[in-house]
Amino acid sequence: MAGYEFPWDINRALEIALFRTFCVPSISALLDKTGEFHQRPQKRYDDTALTVAEILKWGYDSDRGQEVIRRMNHMHRRFQISNADFLYVLSTFIYEPVRWLDRFGWRPMSENERLASFYFWQAVGQRMQIQNIPDTYEAFERYNVEYEQQHFRYAQTNRLVGDSTQNLMLS
Repeated sequence: MAGYEFPWDINRALEIALFRTFCVPSISALLDKTGEFHQRPQKRYDDTALTVAEILKWGYDSDRGQEVIRRMNHMHRRFQISNADFLYVLSTFIYEPVRWLDRFGWRPMSENERLASFYFWQAVGQRMQIQNIPDTYEAFERYNVEYEQQHFRYAQTNRLVGDSTQNLMLS
């Protein structure tokens, strides 16, 4: 789906997914604290894009996919990130592309494509040791919506990280 059917759309949707995570103060505070989005926004963007591309192209169980997941786990381990925040970020990789394609795509994802995306990212999350990943597409979507309702609120760090990312996009 990401390489042939919807490459441009999934890229845009994942950029929106990234922006959505900035609406959560616990996430934006950590991103602001690391300084990566302010000091090296292009590198941070490229690193994320390459990580996702490696997993999508080669799969999570390939040698390359396993190495990327090992690196991600090692990098994230340095920080105190709640399982709830990990779960939310993971959910955006599933539901933002679905929502984008429903609204802007040349066609929406089929039911099989939606489920394939769910099972793919669920497996990635399991390999990242994310706990309590919902068992069904519908349950994880509910988690995504309820998490946003409970956690989206303004914080100065949302704005700072969002502005740095917006400036990157505008450049």
